[in-house]
Amino acid sequence: MIIDTEAMAIMQEQVESSAESESEEELLDSDEELQKAFAKGQLQSGTYKEITKKETFINDVSGLEAKLKSISKTDIAWLERLDTTISTAEEIENEEENNVHDDFKRELKFYRQAEQSVKEAIPKLHRLKIPTKRPEDYFAQMVKSDGHMKLVREKLLSKSLATERSEKARKMRELKKMGKKVQVEVLKSRQKDKREMLEQVKKYRKGQQDKLDFLEGDKTTSKSTDARKGKQNPKDIRSNKRREWKNKKFGFGGQKKRSKGNTKDSYNDSRDYSASKNSKAPKKGVSKGPKAKNARPGKSKRQSMKARKK
Repeated sequence: MIIDTEAMAIMQEQVESSAESESEEELLDSDEELQKAFAKGQLQSGTYKEITKKETFINDVSGLEAKLKSISKTDIAWLERLDTTISTAEEIENEEENNVHDDFKRELKFYRQAEQSVKEAIPKLHRLKIPTKRPEDYFAQMVKSDGHMKLVREKLLSKSLATERSEKARKMRELKKMGKKVQVEVLKSRQKDKREMLEQVKKYRKGQQDKLDFLEGDKTTSKSTDARKGKQNPKDIRSNKRREWKNKKFGFGGQKKRSKGNTKDSYNDSRDYSASKNSKAPKKGVSKGPKAKNARPGKSKRQSMKARKK
């Protein structure tokens, strides 16, 4: 029997299209009915309400008891079952509040329950002459294989190396930040020293300062408060012969007009006159001017001398 696949595909498409058209027609019919009801005023607020399905909780007591009876095999020896049923601890019973949301109290109850069950089970095992402690020479296979533990060790080592690298990177970043801060502080201090040095040089040029402190290094000698007020120490005052001579010749302030005119006092003042110097007669044969050296002959003289040599 030969089945045409193209014909089957066409038939399937027709079936699907017909199903879709039917669903669309149903939706259109429902929409038209709602529009008609709304036009007549039959649709009002609160008329229709969504119906929620109520959940039913099954409490099959008989089924639960039957299941419990099937799993509780009392005909098997206790050594095969190793189950213990304990009574509620007195401390737990005496608690006034039973707060199920308190995680610490809940874990404490589990611990006490396990403790009581162990206290009841250990004596039973001892009565059955079953050892509960491992001998000293006991060798048991580990739960995890050596290959798995090797992978765990490698993972831990890689994690520790990653933490060390991150810590080193963090320290390097901090050192870079500190280095930048120190560099900025050094540049600021250098600029400050340069500014102070230039100010000292300006003061020294203007005569407001007698010494340059930066040339002496640590031996800084600055003016005292008395020097700033005009009371200078006589040891610090340097003698300037040129200044003294100018002051003596031209005066030191005051009126300069008619200052060189002779007066009675200036005529009688003979302090600058030296009798020993002025009483000596001039030596013979000594010219007043400087002795003339061998002068260079003129151009014509040099040419004639050159012609003679030829």
